[in-house]
Amino acid sequence: MAIKATAFFMQKNQLQGNTPRVAVIGAGIAGMTAAIELASQGISVDVYEKNDSPGGRGRMFRQDGFTFDMGPSWYWMPEVFENFFNKHGEKLDHYFKLIRLDPSYRIFFSNNIIDSPADVIGVYEIFEKIEPGSSQFLRSFLAQSKIKYEAGMNDFVRRPALSIFEFAEWRLLKNLFKLDLFKSIARLIDHNIRDQRLRAWLKFPVLFLGAKPSQTPALYSLMNYADFELGTWYPEGGMWKLFDAFYQLALKRGVHFHFNEEVLAINVNDRLATSLKTKNGTNEFDYLIGAADYHHIDTVLLPEGFRQYSDIYWSKRKLAPSSLIFYLGIKGRIKDLLHHNLFFDEEFEQHAIDIYDKKVWPAKPLFYVCVTSRSDDSVAPEGHENVFILIPLATGIADDDTQREDLFNMVLNRVESKTGCRLAEDIVFRRDYCVRDFVNDYHSFQGNAYGLSNTLDQTAILKPSVKHNKIRNLYFAGQLTHPGPGLPPSLISGETAANLVLKKILRGSN
Repeated sequence: MAIKATAFFMQKNQLQGNTPRVAVIGAGIAGMTAAIELASQGISVDVYEKNDSPGGRGRMFRQDGFTFDMGPSWYWMPEVFENFFNKHGEKLDHYFKLIRLDPSYRIFFSNNIIDSPADVIGVYEIFEKIEPGSSQFLRSFLAQSKIKYEAGMNDFVRRPALSIFEFAEWRLLKNLFKLDLFKSIARLIDHNIRDQRLRAWLKFPVLFLGAKPSQTPALYSLMNYADFELGTWYPEGGMWKLFDAFYQLALKRGVHFHFNEEVLAINVNDRLATSLKTKNGTNEFDYLIGAADYHHIDTVLLPEGFRQYSDIYWSKRKLAPSSLIFYLGIKGRIKDLLHHNLFFDEEFEQHAIDIYDKKVWPAKPLFYVCVTSRSDDSVAPEGHENVFILIPLATGIADDDTQREDLFNMVLNRVESKTGCRLAEDIVFRRDYCVRDFVNDYHSFQGNAYGLSNTLDQTAILKPSVKHNKIRNLYFAGQLTHPGPGLPPSLISGETAANLVLKKILRGSN
């Protein structure tokens, strides 16, 4: 009904030569989602992107025959993307082939290895073998995780979180205690599982949410349901194929992209954002969606008197980690690593303390190794491997080349000790990416890689608001606002911002 009403409104305005103009800052998944939603209703949309290609942190680069995804490498919750394309009359499989990985990933512990089966029955069997009786808890845990997933992804995260009263409906209140908002996921797991390896396995998905498990609400066990039940997937050609699909759909809907055109300032008049200043001039619009770094837009692009939040507010935000990333081209084939590999061969809690409490370079970090070429020959020259190594780091630390090199040598030595793979001898290409690169490329607040931590005091209405409270036509999307970090939440934030703009247009005024 709303779509028909909006379409009618747009047709009427087009006849009058009064089509609303929307500017979007940032061509990541949140910005492109918002642009597609609006352009599909006949609205004129221009997207301004600092960098030279779409995708935001999901960009890619090619070098010496290798294709590297620069950002996200895990494809979870595939139905979120499929449903979005279906809503817009498209099939995602027209853009790329999706492959389910089996095993989903490999975990290296200090004295053994666990491969996570794609079939959840295999997961139950591993739990039971390691800790008799634990599979019964896991079955119950995943049953509850499914409830949280369905309630969370289909209802809770899709509200704009502008008021506490949005969550006061009986339907949501009835499920409030089932959602486990007030219990940590660490408490839930540790109370029922004794084996440290199984504990780490169950806690690993919340690392995507950017907080210690002891500070993450048990609501986010929904990530375990996404892991064990919905599966780990890979788009053939690389993760960038997903971002390119959004870009191609946006072009089909008439969205105009301005690459290499960083927004330098937002002009405000009478509590309305009226135009953007870029190197190419001033561009006027009726509505604005900020899908780049929220902190940068709020503190740098807006006039000082229109800042939404103070420096004190931002200094108190709990951020998800930054990352030290190594993109490596390796000569020869690697037999002992899967597509996704987690190195949990050091103490989980100590690395978390280094990131979140001490804010120092980690002494013995956990890390992640992705070998995309194990699933896809197209991303590396014949007889070579495409390797991506990621080490979570504290935000805001001094990015030091010596520390980068020390950690690089450390992780290569640990990979070799666990697998026998002598990567150092076979490197034919290397590129590093760390805190200062996140800042330079994305104006990332304190160099964060994932946004705000999903702690209880940064959930829903307690996150930076989707709607600016001083500027009547400015909205936000992306990982620093509701619902939070990750590709599916960022997509949902783009839908939310676009829907708020559509409601404004229907009312006929700013």
